[in-house]
Amino acid sequence: AAKTQMLGVDPALIETHGAVSEPVAIAMAEGALAHSAAAIAVSVTGVAGPGGTAQKPEGMVCFGLAAKGQSTRVETVHFGAPGRAEVRRQTVEHALSLMLNALNSAS
Repeated sequence: AAKTQMLGVDPALIETHGAVSEPVAIAMAEGALAHSAAAIAVSVTGVAGPGGTAQKPEGMVCFGLAAKGQSTRVETVHFGAPGRAEVRRQTVEHALSLMLNALNSAS
């Protein structure tokens, strides 16, 4: 619900691709950028665990990066199954790294 209400992600996109997917990560990042005064936005949607499926295993995280005047980028990272806390920690580090790299390449 937060994805649709706060970021404007089309529910049909979630229905078609699932909440953990690259199309949803793109829509989340673009929605965050559009609904704020920020110049850059990063989104994450994934399976921190426990659990997962064969198609979307524990540790799979999709990242979106949107910046004003640039094409939105997306990538999926598989962190394995080191446990929920570790997947979340690695996700935060990766998201911050994506933002830092984008900011450095823009300057």
